[in-house]
Amino acid sequence: MERILIIGANGQIGSELVGALAAQHGEANVFAADIGATNVYHAKRYVQLDVLDKPRLESLVADERITQIYQLAALLSATGEQMPLKAWTLNMDGLLNILEVARERGEAGKPLRVFWPSSIAAFGPNTPPVNTPQYTVMDPTSIYGISKLAGERLCEYYFTKYGVDVRSIRYPGIISFKSPPGGGTTDYAIAIFHSALKGEPYECFLEAQTTLPMIYMPDAIRATIELMDAPAAKVAIRSSYNVAGVSFNPRELAEAIKRVLPAFEISYQPDSRQAIAATWPQSLDDSAATADWGWKAQIGITAMVADMLENIDVGLGQAA
Repeated sequence: MERILIIGANGQIGSELVGALAAQHGEANVFAADIGATNVYHAKRYVQLDVLDKPRLESLVADERITQIYQLAALLSATGEQMPLKAWTLNMDGLLNILEVARERGEAGKPLRVFWPSSIAAFGPNTPPVNTPQYTVMDPTSIYGISKLAGERLCEYYFTKYGVDVRSIRYPGIISFKSPPGGGTTDYAIAIFHSALKGEPYECFLEAQTTLPMIYMPDAIRATIELMDAPAAKVAIRSSYNVAGVSFNPRELAEAIKRVLPAFEISYQPDSRQAIAATWPQSLDDSAATADWGWKAQIGITAMVADMLENIDVGLGQAA
């Protein structure tokens, strides 16, 4: 029986992962955790936890007999540029605490399986932008991307040196209707739907032709769980796997929305996030994930737009 701890459960991915894992393993076996006292998405089991508090983390893992940890707590790309030292501390020390707990538990004969998300932010201006290979130049320019590249190396190190069963995905931009934009460079692709459904024009902070890899949340959750459920022998890459969904730019997304809401209008006022996006890939080669554990995206832009417009709650608002 798996006992699962999801850290950063109030965030975009965590909020959806909790429900998916509870459906698979039972609500009593899934612990949602975040730094705030409030259980935002009403998980059955919620604990307040700062991932930087290693003694508290160790106690929780031992007391609740945790067998899997999903470490999702992080400061994202745009937010991280405003607070680079805080971003580095949270993103790196949080991961190190998890890896150390997993190492210690493994040495005690109580192994932990760990999931940690990397990102397309780990790539950079000298990375081949089209069909970006699994193994390629990685020269990130943001503190978020730098922390993700460093985190990938740490994950592989802890697997190679200590046998920690750590697994990772380089997420593209993730689009979902359950949570509001959270400070990422790709979050225009969520905020745009809020404006469209309110009948308001949307001013995009990226240029119209800025093509980026994206993935719809159901595909992202499925990829995560499929990777974690794969036999260890099938997981050949312990840094992080490329996983692709669908690539598009703001103009293409706006046109897809306008096919449903013809009155929708968009304008473009690029800000500092454009410089970050310009260093990221336009599309990803995820053939390694397909070959190793059978990954294949299922949701394209048309189906995604229809589902977002049907389900998004405009009361969530949108982040700057």
